[in-house]
Amino acid sequence: MKLAVLLAVLLAGGIVAGCGGSEAGYENLIFIARQSGDYTIRLPIENENQPLDLSGSLPWDSAPVWSPDGSKIAFYSDRVFGLSNSDDNVDIYVMNADGSGLTRLTDNPAADAFPVWSPDGARLAFYSARSTDGEIYSMAADGSDVQQLTSSNGVDFPYGWPQDDKILLGSNRSGNFDVWSMDADGGGQERLTSSDGDELAAEWSPDGSRIAYQSSATGNVDTYVMNADGSDEVNLTVRPLQDTAARWAPDGVRLAFVSGRDGDAEIYVIDTQFSDLIRVSEAVRDDVTPAWSPDGTRLAYISNRDLNHELYVVNADGSGQRRMTDDPGWESMPSWSPDGSQIAFASFRDGRRDIYTIAPDGTNLVRLTNDEAATAP
Repeated sequence: MKLAVLLAVLLAGGIVAGCGGSEAGYENLIFIARQSGDYTIRLPIENENQPLDLSGSLPWDSAPVWSPDGSKIAFYSDRVFGLSNSDDNVDIYVMNADGSGLTRLTDNPAADAFPVWSPDGARLAFYSARSTDGEIYSMAADGSDVQQLTSSNGVDFPYGWPQDDKILLGSNRSGNFDVWSMDADGGGQERLTSSDGDELAAEWSPDGSRIAYQSSATGNVDTYVMNADGSDEVNLTVRPLQDTAARWAPDGVRLAFVSGRDGDAEIYVIDTQFSDLIRVSEAVRDDVTPAWSPDGTRLAYISNRDLNHELYVVNADGSGQRRMTDDPGWESMPSWSPDGSQIAFASFRDGRRDIYTIAPDGTNLVRLTNDEAATAP
């Protein structure tokens, strides 16, 4: 499987912890490992020393992303992987928030993945392997007017499109993975980081003034913040273990992140102004992929504390923890609706991976997609 496909699959979940070295980011659910010059998908098992190779399995319906007005959900999928009529290819789809109106937006022999909405909901930027290793394209929300935005000698992928005129992206065109920004039409491409390590999982603050990201510049993966122009880099988590997957609170002051500082992966919240740190989750197993509610009072996350990956919600101060799902399947990639009334997530149940929504109180579980069961050949 192509490096580009694997990278897009992992980044769409927002859980890539590292690239370009040996196995990195083991505290997350999925990570990349480079072996013999190629990349594979790895999923840790209990002792974290014998990772399970998932390279033969594509994501099916994965990584739901709400439109800014909350009326639609975009996602990427290989909906018929391994079946007789399969094109064995990842494409981008969109549907109404209730699961109706499912529309395939891309239909290209190459992989298309990791869609991000423009602020007005009129367009989507996305990763595609249709040229070289992988570039960034944009298209209208109905799949028309496809435009290529980047053309480099490396892998380019979008992190987000939070401002009308700017897209945040990652690229390894200069060797390591760095954080870049560019105009919405692909112009003005600017490299914002340039350390000897890999900079990944970048996110603009809500007001666009700062960027949070993770970096292996010191030999350890830490969470950093810098100004939007790349100046004034600050390491917020100088620790011997990995601190990753930082996500801004709506107030633009607090960051939620995942840390292995206490022996397993737990979720913390740090005040970027005063460095006050709160441990939000505490379990003997891993808690990962934090996602803020729109009002900044709660976090959704995934935990395997009960030997199964389930969806949880907790108050931002660590109180009021609540388990949302209870199924033998594997939940992942939580995403709040803009009005905070629903949480979309991907779930691997009954031998297939589909997208669901649930109310933050654990009620009203709705299955939005019903993909055909798929087994990799």
